[in-house]
Parts: sequence; structure tokens; C-alpha cells
Amino acid sequence: MKTRTSVALTVGILTLAAGLIVVAAQGGPAATVLAKTEKPALSAKPTPTTSPASSATPTAKTAPLFQPPSEQDMPKDEFGKTVKMGQDIFEHTERYASQYVGKNSSLNCSSCHLDGGRLAHSAPLWAAYVSYPAYRSKNKHVNTFPERLQGCFKYSMNGKAPPLGDPVLVALESYAYWLASGAPIDPKIAGRGYPKVPSPPLPRDYARGQQVFEQHCAVCHGADGAGQPDANGQPNFPALWGAKSFNWGAGMGSLKNASGFIKANMPLGLGGSLSDQQAWDVATFMNSHERPQDPRFKGSIADTRAKYHDSPDDLYGTTVNGQLLGQGTPPDSQGAKK
Repeated sequence: MKTRTSVALTVGILTLAAGLIVVAAQGGPAATVLAKTEKPALSAKPTPTTSPASSATPTAKTAPLFQPPSEQDMPKDEFGKTVKMGQDIFEHTERYASQYVGKNSSLNCSSCHLDGGRLAHSAPLWAAYVSYPAYRSKNKHVNTFPERLQGCFKYSMNGKAPPLGDPVLVALESYAYWLASGAPIDPKIAGRGYPKVPSPPLPRDYARGQQVFEQHCAVCHGADGAGQPDANGQPNFPALWGAKSFNWGAGMGSLKNASGFIKANMPLGLGGSLSDQQAWDVATFMNSHERPQDPRFKGSIADTRAKYHDSPDDLYGTTVNGQLLGQGTPPDSQGAKK
């Protein structure tokens, strides 16, 4: 199998996943961090952990996980400066790429791609980089890595896509390239995206999800799901719904993606501690709230659902507790800062 070291040192041909978001997610990314039962003392940046043993994560029989280079191994040359800028943008997106981030967004790229895009099963950046170019059903064409990054800004960050060649995209791609140093070119690389959580024993349930949220998530994300900033007002624990969260087009809007992220990574630092049922239920609770409109919306919620959200894992355009989801948040919460 070819390795990254055999590929010419260029900064421009492959694309980010979401699986996250984000959102993978598809999306980007992307997305959301459900928190731990005790609030971390300083910040929402997690301590790197090994992947928990659970139904949604690999067992000892699976392939070993790729280990990205450590921060101290970052190049000390001009390329290294761009890599470092990419890391800064990834971890502090509002600060270093505010022109492309939604007006009220409380998310950084690292909100859904934990440990600075290093953590396996949290849509790691190194796995995304070696998986593109690739065809995506979301936009029905082959996406390059920069195009995938553009989608993360548009959907998960609820902002606007940087133009191709923009220094923000170049820096993020350089960071991803460096993280993937030595990784095999393999779209099925172990640890990519978010794990698939088996269907729960009981139908997913809003009320049970609310109980999980109140017990395990609200301490960091707030009782209203609006997140919490750090002491300087910068994004720390992201909003899970509402005007400060990802929009309806983000990959984390899929219950499949959200439950996988939650199961493997949440509460923060305690990934694998929730049951499959709890992961599905709290994902349902989270995505049963309103959030910014899908940028592809053309005036009809029903048409938007039929074209982009026609899945039992997507609550856009459905009615929950008497409320039709997909109406969006106030218009001034949409789009990037000027």
C-alpha cells in the first residue's frame, strides 16, 4: 500500500471528512461536544485518550490505530509556520478565521474533531486527509480536500466557504498534511470518522435523552444547550442547538453521526461510558431543537427535507413536541461576520 511519505510534498489535493463535523459528519464538521459530569478546570480541550472498548469502538482484534506526529515534531521551517497557523485556526477558529465563521458561532474545528484533530474515532484530520479526493453524495461530485474544508465552514461553522487558495484553507490543509505524515492512503483507515452505534434496544426517545443531557452534558453545555465561553469570551464548550450552534446542513445533524460521536467521545474524557441507548436518546434530544437554517433552503421546509434530509436519522422537517423543525433561528444569526 502506498504511504504518505511516497506522495510528493504538496499542500493541495485532498479533502476533510466529517463523518464530520464534521460533521464530518459528513460534516463537518463540524459539530458538537457533549460534556462530562464534572466541569474541566481550564478548558474544553480534552486529554488524549485511547479509544474506549464498546459496541461502537474497535476491539483488540481490529487494525492498530495510526499515531500522528506530536506537536514537538512540527517542522521549524517556513512550512512549519504554515502548519502552526493551521493548528491555531483549527483550535481557535473564531480568533484566526473569524471572517468565515458564523456571526454567533460558538464552535471551533476542534469542537467536533477532538485533540486538535488527532483523536481517532473523533473524525481525525489525518484520516480525512488520506481519504480524499472522494465522491460525496451530499453534493454529488468528487470533492477535493479543500472543498471538504469549505463545506465545514458553510455548514458546521454556519459561516461561508473561504475561496480556494485562501491562506486559511492552505494553512488547514498544511496542518492536515503534516498530521497524516506516514499514514497509508486509505479511505478505510482505522479510526476515521465516528463509529457506527448499533440500533438501540428501544426506540430512541426525547424524554430519556433529556435525562441523559441533564445528568451528563448540561454542566458544560448549559441547561439551555447554549454552551459556555472561556474567560475571554472565546468558544470553549460549544452550543448544541440554537443560534450559536451548527446549522441544519451540518453532518452532526444526522442522528447516526451524532450518536457515534457521543458514544465514542462523550462525556468529555469519559468516552464509551454511555450505553448505546443513551447515545441515541441524547442525540435525539439534542437534534430535536431548532438551529440555524440549512443554507440550501429555498423557501420550503418540506422541499428541503425531501431533497437533503429524507432519512429517519434526520429530524429536519419533522414535528417534535408540537414544533415543526427546520424553521431556523433569527436571520441575523446566519452567515459569516463582515
